[in-house]
Amino acid sequence: RHMRTHTGNKPFACPECDYKAGQKYHLNIHMRTHSGDKPFACSECNYKAAHKWLLIEHLRAHIGYKPFECSHCTYKASRKSSLIHHMQTHTDYKPFECVECNYKTSRKCDLKKHMRIHTGDKPFACSECNHRAAQLTNLKTHMQTHANKSAKKRFK
Repeated sequence: RHMRTHTGNKPFACPECDYKAGQKYHLNIHMRTHSGDKPFACSECNYKAAHKWLLIEHLRAHIGYKPFECSHCTYKASRKSSLIHHMQTHTDYKPFECVECNYKTSRKCDLKKHMRIHTGDKPFACSECNHRAAQLTNLKTHMQTHANKSAKKRFK
């Protein structure tokens, strides 16, 4: 089994996509991306993660731990990937352009999100009502209205 790390042999193939793993354990962890299984739950909020390391990163937000600092401004982040994303704001390199308007971005995923403005796509659905949102952050803001309503009912 250990030798596979040296040979590159990956006999365990995902039946859902082209992912291959050298160990069955790694394939099982990967399968969570398809099943939606998130066994690691935050004790502070309703966040759940598919991987333990994601939960650990999430917990940093609750304690305000932000070890990654921008060298150009006062921005601080709890995750290195967030700092890398932020650093792109300090550059003019924006290869992803909207064909509908003059929006430009350094990240393909940001262009994909932006395109929802033009297409009207709203993939995020509220579990409490029929509200839909184009951005996850907008859905989270909307969900607070339900939390506030239920809190008011409890204290009446």
